[in-house]
Amino acid sequence: MDSRTLYTVVVADDEDELREAVCTMIPWQDLGFRLVGSASNGLDALQLVEELEPDLLLTDIRMPFISGIELARQVREVLPATHIAFLSGYDDFEYAQQAIQYNIIRYMLKPLTVKGLGEELKIIRQKIDAQFALFRQAAPQSEGQGDKAAMLAALVLDDCADPEGSAQAEGYARQCGLVRDGMDRPCYTVMVSALLNGEGCVDTFPSFAASVDRLAAKYLRSASFFAPGKVITVLLGGPSDFEEYLYILAEEIPQMAHRVLGRRCRVGVSRMTGALSALHDAYREAMEALRHGDRTETGSQFVGDLEPAVKGGSLLCRRALEALEQHYMDPGLSLVSLSEMLDVSPNHLSACIKKYAGETFINTLIRKRMEAAQTMLATSSLKVREIAGRCGYTDQHYFSYCFKKYCGESPNSMRRRLDAERTGEQA
Repeated sequence: MDSRTLYTVVVADDEDELREAVCTMIPWQDLGFRLVGSASNGLDALQLVEELEPDLLLTDIRMPFISGIELARQVREVLPATHIAFLSGYDDFEYAQQAIQYNIIRYMLKPLTVKGLGEELKIIRQKIDAQFALFRQAAPQSEGQGDKAAMLAALVLDDCADPEGSAQAEGYARQCGLVRDGMDRPCYTVMVSALLNGEGCVDTFPSFAASVDRLAAKYLRSASFFAPGKVITVLLGGPSDFEEYLYILAEEIPQMAHRVLGRRCRVGVSRMTGALSALHDAYREAMEALRHGDRTETGSQFVGDLEPAVKGGSLLCRRALEALEQHYMDPGLSLVSLSEMLDVSPNHLSACIKKYAGETFINTLIRKRMEAAQTMLATSSLKVREIAGRCGYTDQHYFSYCFKKYCGESPNSMRRRLDAERTGEQA
């Protein structure tokens, strides 16, 4: 093994013998990896991934509590730069195709020998190496590319709000290839990305524009160009495209900048607009978002999160905890659905909860549900199945597992203990 960075790995499989064999018998370091954690179910895997932020999650598809497919979806929402490899049975292949959009880097069929898995990990290592190298690599300057960047810069940096400017904007957009023709009517968002040096000062290099553009192309139509200190990206798509992918892209850029370049990165994102002539205003919004808050911190900021004041800081965290108090019994409650209730981006909400509550969203939700369950066990005669349902769990076994992990004893054991304590007090 050379001096290259070892990629961190979390392994998730509910078969204890297989998981232990994978963890202990694979020569991880020789293959370019470092094992940092393992889990026996999807819930534990998700919590580990949020805590450890690994480069690779190696997981079975059929997992207790949270399936591998759902795990992949949730991991992409919070850590889109984490790659995922599936290790599962042949019958699950069609099932796994559903998750191809969730950064799946490899699909491996069981049974697989230690040697066979080692060979697969070599392939995965090569794929991650190639992706990281591509992120570092500047795009070759092809003929006309400089003109395209100049036209795009004029479209974004100049104010084209007047009627004549609107027609000019459409002409620029067609010339630089941003839109195809007069029938092409997407919505637009402007995103500004800036790299920081060790002192927290802006230090963005021109080739970073190509890196941002490659990531953006995974999710949306885009065009990027370098301006002093920053990369400006125009993103195109329908409202549903932005709703599904924009916050994931805005999170992946700083994550990749940190992992691949070893640099902190800040991203500012504008509101969506349907007018080309409004791109200059959108750019100003993105810059406003970029400048907001602690400029030395990494991460993304959406201009919609800046106002009103109730969308920021400890107040937003308090509103989130109040919303959790009202909706924790909803089985479908997630970071995304909670952010929609509060009208902020999932990125901003996640960062606020971590900063002011001191834990991740998923841990905050589990704690709230477990506290409610303990209260019901102590003060009601409801059956465990009924308590599970009132705490947002459709699977009683899932609820009991979470309860024992959190409280150190099963729901039935706690109820018996509390009953015995009450009987002793009455005696």
